[in-house]
Amino acid sequence: MGTRISRAAIYDVLNAYQIPGANANLVALKAVKAIDVEDAEVILRLQLLDAYQDREQVVRQALGGAVGAIDGVEKVTIAIEWERTAQAEFKNLLPTVKKCYVIASGKGGVGKSTVASNLAVAMAALGYKVGLLDADIHGPSMGMMFGIKEGPEATPEGKIIPVEKFGLKLMSIAFLIDEDRPVIWRGPMLNKALTQFLGDVLWGDLDFLFIDLPPGTGDTQISLIQNAKVDGAVIVSTPQDVAFLDARKAIGLFQTVKVPVTGVVENMSSFVCPTCHTETQIFGHGGVKAAAQRLGLPFLGEVPIDLAIRIGGDSGVPLVAAHPDSPQTKAFMGMARELAKA
Repeated sequence: MGTRISRAAIYDVLNAYQIPGANANLVALKAVKAIDVEDAEVILRLQLLDAYQDREQVVRQALGGAVGAIDGVEKVTIAIEWERTAQAEFKNLLPTVKKCYVIASGKGGVGKSTVASNLAVAMAALGYKVGLLDADIHGPSMGMMFGIKEGPEATPEGKIIPVEKFGLKLMSIAFLIDEDRPVIWRGPMLNKALTQFLGDVLWGDLDFLFIDLPPGTGDTQISLIQNAKVDGAVIVSTPQDVAFLDARKAIGLFQTVKVPVTGVVENMSSFVCPTCHTETQIFGHGGVKAAAQRLGLPFLGEVPIDLAIRIGGDSGVPLVAAHPDSPQTKAFMGMARELAKA
C-alpha cells in the first residue's frame, strides 16, 4: 500500500504558486476548481483567464514539479479551463490632447519622474504645447521638481486650471495636499482622483500630455490607461539587469492593454566626474539598449548621472531648463525629437 497523499501539502503548493505577471496566488485568484486524488495520481482542475494562456507551459511545469515532489505522488494531471478575459472599456477623457504618453517603470528609484519632467520641458522647448500630469499619488514629486508651492485655481464650474511653468501645464496631487502628510488613499479612491485629473483639469489644446505613472503594474495604472486613450508608453530603467527585469513587467502590462511601447530609456547610464570629466560606468552600461533590441523595442536614449539633475530636482528648476547645453539636456532633447516623430 502506497503513502497516503496529503491534500494539505497540495493545497500549500497551490496557495504558494503565483503565475508570472499575476498579482495573487492561485487560491486567491479562485483558480482552483477541484483537487482529486486517485491512488498515486493527483488531478488538478484549474480555471484561468485566457490572458495567461501564453504562460501555460510555465504553469504546468511549475505545478507538475511541485505537486509531483509530494510524498506518494507518482502522476500529476493538470486540466485547465480557460476563461475569457473581460475586454477593457476605454474612454477618452482627454479629447483636446493630440498625443498622450505615459512614463512608466516596473519599480521605484530609477529616476522615472526626473525623466518625465525633463522630457516634458524638452518637448516644450521644441515649440510644442505640452502638459505633464504627476499620477504618482503616493510619492508625488512634481511640486518640488518644479518649485511650485501654490495650489491650482478652479473655475466656478469646479474645473481645475493647471499650474503653468517652464512652458508646461502641470498638475499633481502634490499641489493639493500638505507635503508633510502621507497619502493613505485606497485603490478605488486613487482611481477616482486620477480620473478627475484627466477629465476635470482644463488641459486645453495640447500637442502632448506626459503622464508620470506610479511605479509598478497594478490596477491604478490600468485604470488610468483605460481612461486616457494612451498613444504610447516610455519605459525607464537603470542599467542593472535586475532593474530591467522589473521594466519587463511594465512592458508586459502595456502589451496586455494593447498600448505600444514607444521607447525605452536607460537612466543613470554612467557618471561623468565634475572635476576630472572621466566617465565611470557605475551600474554597467548599455544593458538596457541591448535588452530593448532583443525585445524589438525602440531605444530612445541614455541619460548619464549628473549632480545637476539632483540639484535641479531639489531646487525646483529641471535640468533641461537650468543647463540647456549639458550632455543630459542633449539626451532629453534627442528623445523629445524622436517622440515627436513617433
